[in-house]
Amino acid sequence: MKFKLLYSILALFIYSTAFANAKLDKGKAPTDDVLGTLTGTITDKADGKPIPGASVSIPDLRVGTVSDVNGKYTIGQLPKGVYLVQVSFVGYATVNQRVDLTKTSKLDVVLHASAIEASEVVITGVSKATEIKRAPVPMAAVSKTYIDQHSASTNVIDEIANLPGISAVTTGPNVSKPFIHGLGYNRVITLQDGIRQEGQQWGDEHGIEVDQNSIDRVEVIKGPASLSYGSDAIGGVVNLLSPSPVPQGKILGSFTGNYGTNNGLLSGSFRLQGNNNGLVWGTIVSAKEAKDYQNEHDGRVYGTGFREKDARLMIGLNKSWGYSYFHASLFDDEQEIPDGSRDSVTRQFTRQITDADTYRPIVPESILNSYGITPLHQHVQLYHIYNNSNFTLGSGNLIVNLGYQYSHRREYTHPTEPDIAGLNLHLSTYTYDVKYNYIIGNDFETTVGVNGQYQNNTIGDATDFPIPAYHQFDVGPFFIIKKSFGKLDLQAGARYDSRSFHGQAAYIDTTVAYYPSLYTGPNPTTTPNVTQQFAALNKTFSGATGSFGATYNFSNEFLLKANIARGFRAPSIAELSANGPDPGSQIYHVGNNNFKPEFNVQEDIGAFLTLPNLSASVELFNNNIQNYIFQQQELNPDGTPVLTQGYNTFTYVQSHARINGGEANLDLHPWHWLHFENALSLTYGTNLGAGSKVADSLKYLPFIPPLHTHSELRGTFAKGFGAFKNVYGFVGFDHYDAQDKFFAAYGTETYTAGYNLISAGFGGNIVNSAGNPILKIFVEGTNLSNKNYQSNMSRLKYFDNPAVPAGVQPGIFNMGRNISIKVVLPFDLSPHEKTNG
Repeated sequence: MKFKLLYSILALFIYSTAFANAKLDKGKAPTDDVLGTLTGTITDKADGKPIPGASVSIPDLRVGTVSDVNGKYTIGQLPKGVYLVQVSFVGYATVNQRVDLTKTSKLDVVLHASAIEASEVVITGVSKATEIKRAPVPMAAVSKTYIDQHSASTNVIDEIANLPGISAVTTGPNVSKPFIHGLGYNRVITLQDGIRQEGQQWGDEHGIEVDQNSIDRVEVIKGPASLSYGSDAIGGVVNLLSPSPVPQGKILGSFTGNYGTNNGLLSGSFRLQGNNNGLVWGTIVSAKEAKDYQNEHDGRVYGTGFREKDARLMIGLNKSWGYSYFHASLFDDEQEIPDGSRDSVTRQFTRQITDADTYRPIVPESILNSYGITPLHQHVQLYHIYNNSNFTLGSGNLIVNLGYQYSHRREYTHPTEPDIAGLNLHLSTYTYDVKYNYIIGNDFETTVGVNGQYQNNTIGDATDFPIPAYHQFDVGPFFIIKKSFGKLDLQAGARYDSRSFHGQAAYIDTTVAYYPSLYTGPNPTTTPNVTQQFAALNKTFSGATGSFGATYNFSNEFLLKANIARGFRAPSIAELSANGPDPGSQIYHVGNNNFKPEFNVQEDIGAFLTLPNLSASVELFNNNIQNYIFQQQELNPDGTPVLTQGYNTFTYVQSHARINGGEANLDLHPWHWLHFENALSLTYGTNLGAGSKVADSLKYLPFIPPLHTHSELRGTFAKGFGAFKNVYGFVGFDHYDAQDKFFAAYGTETYTAGYNLISAGFGGNIVNSAGNPILKIFVEGTNLSNKNYQSNMSRLKYFDNPAVPAGVQPGIFNMGRNISIKVVLPFDLSPHEKTNG
């Protein structure tokens, strides 16, 4: 049934794309009046010589090209309108310039050598492509270059978790959840190409269901983004962007291989993309696997191996009316489940072998050092189909993003019956996002739109039932308006959200020990051994949100920006209705259907300075949250933990909270090839209580990262040495302060000692006689001093036996030294003569 639905949606998207193309192009001759064209020449300011290989792109249209050997470029089949054009080349300052294609078809650009290359442009949460420094909302972005050079990360969230203000809660090397300014889970929305990623975000022990090899760029909103994306964006947004189409007439591809020394990571990916007269297509196929990771304190950590397979297909059109891209992807991950149990004498890891769990043998080295997946593991699959379209309509652009995704998450928790799932959740989600961008009056950039989703969750054949089957529907109309008054940029907007839940009652048959099942027979209230697990639930939550911000450019070198935003979040289904164990998190969850929605107000202010040999910034934020929801452990009258089905029992509660802090950056570059980059992040999270004094153990919020500083000395040599081009090398030093401000109640969190980590990397391109790369090499080493440490953001810190010997640090430590070697073999199958660059 699911595959029939996938095929139906696929056929609908293809038909819609073909219909739009036929309708909008019908009867039109391919003249410049219809097919907009942008041409020009890229030259060096110092000597006036052409620059071959410069990148020219229009982010709003996701099109681009590179300049030829004479520095000339052409981008054809462009819709009429005003668009931001970005021109960049390694070793030169990036140029961003708005071009009105109704008035001109020519743009010549002069680049000058500069130590500061990037002037990042974002498309997330804005009406049109905007430079980050001019957007009042705090944002960050990383490019494909950054992602390649951080090859030691085993998932896409870890690749950005070192950015100021961003962190990740982890459960081993392949399970990471994004946190922004101390907020995560259902408070941060993860997007892929602007489409919400939905896969039981409340869960701890599975990561983001995205192939890291399919992501070329990441954009992050650091703060309430409910205005553009609705409920769950109260903490921010992470937008994962897949590769843009290749230039017209090109067929380009690559083979990528990666090896990690610590856990024997083996990763491979194949990419192929083409563009034939505006018909664009691409595919990415990837696979990776790893053994249990290791450190000097624990040895190999049992239950942290994984195996992942991914595939992606894209086909679409770039025409004078705009573009329409269809995407289909499959994510398939088998992830082992660690529990930290150890032999009481030797402290070696042990494993569960029966449901009764009366005896656990020590895990043999042959299993610890194996790529095989253990019987106790989780299997997460995500099927994703979506369409991104941007149509020129009247004097504006109609943007339509439609998606369907099916998430199937299973946890196998029965060692003697490995084919029976303990947890089996099926989540189908339909997302819609329709908005119209246009200019009114005197250059007021305006966006009006509506977006939301419909979800259907079923709980399937299983023996554990933490959440009920339910339906959910979201709708949120909004508008955004932006205007520049000389040096002053203003942006404002408002939105109204509504989310409705309809949870189904469920009864459980407990006749068979260790294997309870969903009861669907008659008379559940009078049948022996049948108990009610979930009552029926009907809830609707709604709220208004808004944002107002300003950026003032005192000069080209200095600017100030500030923003105030109100966010909204409806409680999740787990927070409302949970009543069951989640074996992977080792917790029995209990929800509360009397919750109110969360609202927050966040103020941001930032100052940015850019000089020829120095760039610096300071950003501060203050976030007040009403009805903040968090988990609290239940205790017996004697203070011992309440156990339900053998698990510690946690219930959800509400309070008021404040999170504040900031980031500072300083980049010194005495020469254009040398950078000394420094960053500092600080976040405080305080529980303000719900009208009564807060106990000391409840004073701080959970999962708040400690003070973190990052320093990096980096050398970049664009012209390289002989056949080696774009050569780089760096040495990094990270300091994490001790975290003594933690959620101490019931032993939920404990003190975390500070630590320092050293990293380094180098790489570059090997080019042929024509200057085209034939091999790209990226090497990165992390934790080079092989430090034994525990991060307060690692859930494995709390995985251990109930009783730990005196004088022994409990929990599992983070990964030890790891060297990653990544090799990319690009190739060009274009049917015409290749040019330089």
